[in-house]
Amino acid sequence: MNDRLMSTPGVSAGVTIAPMTTYKLGGAADWFTEIEDEQHLVDVLAAAAHEVDVLVLGRGSNLLVADAGYRGLVIRLSGEFLKIVVESGGVVRAGGAAPLPRVARAGAEAGRCGLEFYAGIPGTVGGAVKMNAGGHGSDTAACLLSARIIDRFTGDRSDRTAADLSFGYRHSNIEPGDIVVAARFSTEPCKPDVAEARIREITRWRKEHQPGGTFNAGSVFKNPPDDAAGRLIDAVGLKGYRRGGVAVSEMHANFLVADEHATAQDVWDLVWAVRRRVGEVTGVWLVPEIQFAGAFDRTGDEAMGTDTVG
Repeated sequence: MNDRLMSTPGVSAGVTIAPMTTYKLGGAADWFTEIEDEQHLVDVLAAAAHEVDVLVLGRGSNLLVADAGYRGLVIRLSGEFLKIVVESGGVVRAGGAAPLPRVARAGAEAGRCGLEFYAGIPGTVGGAVKMNAGGHGSDTAACLLSARIIDRFTGDRSDRTAADLSFGYRHSNIEPGDIVVAARFSTEPCKPDVAEARIREITRWRKEHQPGGTFNAGSVFKNPPDDAAGRLIDAVGLKGYRRGGVAVSEMHANFLVADEHATAQDVWDLVWAVRRRVGEVTGVWLVPEIQFAGAFDRTGDEAMGTDTVG
């Protein structure tokens, strides 16, 4: 037990974090805390030091927690990290925990266009910056002005531009230990009804093409160059393919949908089984977009192909 962490205000031991994820699966974290401001975050990170692994939990929409839980500290940002402000020049400033659909709507209501694509992404600003989240013809790299980042090990704070972050497809150079606590986005002036119509269009498309109302974590695999992961999975006949309580969605093959009897291990097993089948048939080895937290039992499928899980 880490005595420094246990004596830090707001840190609790043995907290189940499954309800905080969209899969609703997984065990407890060794430690958990909600943090409302930068100084509190720096203090908690100092208490964790190098001895404890740290996981920043957003809306839990791209995360699978192992059934055995997470042997480390889970941090959830709240308070000032949820704020969204549209500045006089049209720059949208948002905290790292701000939900992306709220960011899109804040821009639209202020008569600013360019962030509507975020309406279709059920994540947070911090995750969007770290993974260069995108969709519907745009991505974070196209609109990010700067991101405020705290180094997990030193507590140092820095403001980095999009150029500093070396964005690629679902990629940035932000280190696993770095925490995005805020970001500033550029927008263009427009009529509010134009932006709001675009948001409605994106929301409607999502309802028509993705399995809403189910336990899933969004897109499981990154799209390979000039193709779509869902198309490849469908092409090899895996819609409906199941491992335990989890199946490939019949609506969109890049979604794995869990039922009430599912385990996190079922999801893990299906991810790698699907990847192996697609790779063996098509020669394309898909790269998981979903993030894994904790220890899973290996099946052997993980080591197949040109990319392997760490």
